[in-house]
Amino acid sequence: MPWPEPAGDNTWRVRYRRADGTKGAIPGFPDEDAAEAYIAEMEVEQRKGTWIDPTAGQITVSAWAPDWIESLDIDQRTEENYRSFLNKHIQPRWGTTALADITNLKVRTWEKKLRASGLAKTTVDSIIKCFSLLLADAAAEKLIAANPIQARRRGRRRRTQRTPRKIWAEPPEVLLIADQVAVKYGSGGAVLVVAAAWTGARWGELVGLQRHNLHLVDDDTGYIVVDPDIGALHEPNKGVPFLGPPKTEESARTITLPAFLVRLLRAHLATHDHPHVFVTPQKQLHRRSNFARRAFRPAADGNARIANPQVRLRAVKPGLKFHGLRHSHKTWMIDDGVPEIAQALRLGHVLPDKVQETYSHVARAVEQRLLDGLQARWDKAVADSTTLPEETTWRAAA
Repeated sequence: MPWPEPAGDNTWRVRYRRADGTKGAIPGFPDEDAAEAYIAEMEVEQRKGTWIDPTAGQITVSAWAPDWIESLDIDQRTEENYRSFLNKHIQPRWGTTALADITNLKVRTWEKKLRASGLAKTTVDSIIKCFSLLLADAAAEKLIAANPIQARRRGRRRRTQRTPRKIWAEPPEVLLIADQVAVKYGSGGAVLVVAAAWTGARWGELVGLQRHNLHLVDDDTGYIVVDPDIGALHEPNKGVPFLGPPKTEESARTITLPAFLVRLLRAHLATHDHPHVFVTPQKQLHRRSNFARRAFRPAADGNARIANPQVRLRAVKPGLKFHGLRHSHKTWMIDDGVPEIAQALRLGHVLPDKVQETYSHVARAVEQRLLDGLQARWDKAVADSTTLPEETTWRAAA
C-alpha cells in the first residue's frame, strides 16, 4: 500500500513497495494533500492492473535491448537482421534515451532523417518495425504505458514508385542460361537451374534437398518432398548453413516432376555421392551469393564487358535472378490454364480465399495436365535450342 512522506525540501513524495520487495518513490508533490490525491488514483489503477511504475520507464534502450533480443523466438536470419538494426541504427540514436522519454514525434523525425540519408524505404520500414516491436514488448512488461510509435495518419504525399515487374524467362531462355552455366560452372549447376524453373521450388528448398526426399519412382515418375522441419537450407550471415523449416507452413509440400526432369535428376545423382542432391563442383553445400556470382549472373547477363574471359557468354536475360525462375514457373502455369489452387499447392502459397483453400483439391487429371504442359515446354525448348552441341551434353539423359 503506498503512503506519503515528507521529502525534506518542503515537498512530499509517495513511497510504495514493488513486487520484488524494494521501495520506490515518486517525488515532487507540493503538500500532503496532493500526495494523497495521487495515491488514491494510483490505488484505483493498481486494482485495475493498469498502473505503471514511473521509475521503470527510466531504463534506457541500451539496457533493455539485450534482454529483449534474447527473448525473441525467431529464425536466425531475422534475429541477425534485428541485431544489425539495433547496432547500426537504433542504439546510436536511442541507446542513452529512457524508454519513457521516447515519443512518436521524435521517432518520426528520426525516420525522416533515415530516409534522407539514402537508405532504401524497405530498410527504413524494417528498422522502424524492429524498434516498434522492442517498445511494444517494453509496454507488455509494464516498463512503459504503451508503445509510443503510432501509425502515421497524415503526411506529405509522395509519388508512389511502381514496384518493378519481376523479370521472368521463357523455357528456351532458361535452357540457354542452363547451358551456359554448364560450361562456366558445371553440369550440376545447369540441372539446378532447370529444376528451379520446372518445379517452382525456392533456392533454399532445392539446395537443402536431400537424397531421401527426392523420390524417383521410375523413368517417368518422381516427386520432391519439402520437409516441414528440415526442408530448406538456411544461410546465416555468419556461421555454417543449416537445415531448417521452409519459408511458411504451406511451403512443406510435395512437388511432382515432369518425366524429363526425373531422368535428368537420376543421371545427376550418379555424378556424386553427397547426401544433398545439389552441391558445388567441390561437393560442398551451395551458397546463394557464390552461385549467383560465379554461375547464374554471368550466364544470364553475359560477360561482354570482360576482356578475354575464360569462357565467352552471351546475354540471355539480363537482370534475371534465381528467384525469377520461380516467377517463370508461375507464369508458365498461368499460360497453361492451370487452376489457381493447383498453382498455390505447387508453389507453397496461401490462397487469399480460405474457403477455396479448404474445400478445393487438385484432381489427378489436373496434376497430369500440369506435368504434360511442363514436359511440352521442355521438348519445344530443346527442339528450338541454338546452343552448340558440345555445350548440351549435360542434358543428354533427359
